[in-house]
Amino acid sequence: MMKRVLILGGSGRFGRHAAAAFTNAGWDVQTFDRRKDDLIRASEGCDVIVAAWNPAYPDWEAQVPELHKRVIAAAKASGASVILPSNVYVYGQGSPGLLSAQTPHAARNPLARIRIDMERAYRESGISVLFLRAGDFIDTEASGNWFDQILIKSLEKGVLTYPGQSNIPHAWAYLPDLARAAVQLVERPEKPAGAEEVLFSGYTLSGQDLAAGLSRAMGAPVRVRHMNWLPIHLVAPFWKMGRCLAEMRYLWNMPHKLNPTGFDTVLPKFEHTAVDVALASATAHLRM
Repeated sequence: MMKRVLILGGSGRFGRHAAAAFTNAGWDVQTFDRRKDDLIRASEGCDVIVAAWNPAYPDWEAQVPELHKRVIAAAKASGASVILPSNVYVYGQGSPGLLSAQTPHAARNPLARIRIDMERAYRESGISVLFLRAGDFIDTEASGNWFDQILIKSLEKGVLTYPGQSNIPHAWAYLPDLARAAVQLVERPEKPAGAEEVLFSGYTLSGQDLAAGLSRAMGAPVRVRHMNWLPIHLVAPFWKMGRCLAEMRYLWNMPHKLNPTGFDTVLPKFEHTAVDVALASATAHLRM
């Protein structure tokens, strides 16, 4: 019998790739329209719910708790398990350079606390939930993330605009790989009950590593230029998005990578896309 998955946020970054990955794996893929669909009804008969709703930073406080309260209720009603794409915000400033599933969720900044509280609600709900944790996204098209909005905005001029120290490691995830991993994780014949956290190590790249890879992708030299944060800090008191961006600045100056051991143990045969292929895909629109 064909398994069914409900994608919440199917037009978004992770949701778009999850829909493609589940389709390619032979699942019956349903997407959810918040304007007209009822979540309890839409989740009936589903084996998996992909909770890829991701409001803009300024809306997190108002929307994230309620949205995921509804997801938990739908999962309880339908018996579906939940895949929750998760980030590294929960660890907070001063975390160790190698992050693992055992690293404390000790962040104190407001955006991180929203994520921590939301994840706690899932853990305490008793439903089956997979926290698939990854670094910043590398997409196959411009989709409004840090990579395309900030880092490569001047790439056609041979410039990588980097928001932090360019010589320290930073965690990245290529979205098609992350989505394939999600499918393979839920298709395992034996999965733990309750909450499971899997760290997707993806790529660990410094700004200088990125510049080198992008030079190869573009066929021309790319140099690193450090982002000027002053305009954002100046407008932050009057612009909520500016405050949110400034709040997350620390991540660009905190060396970190995701420990691959847990992922490699559960999916030892997973094939990651070569980083040069991912970067070429992410910048293809600039070479057309």
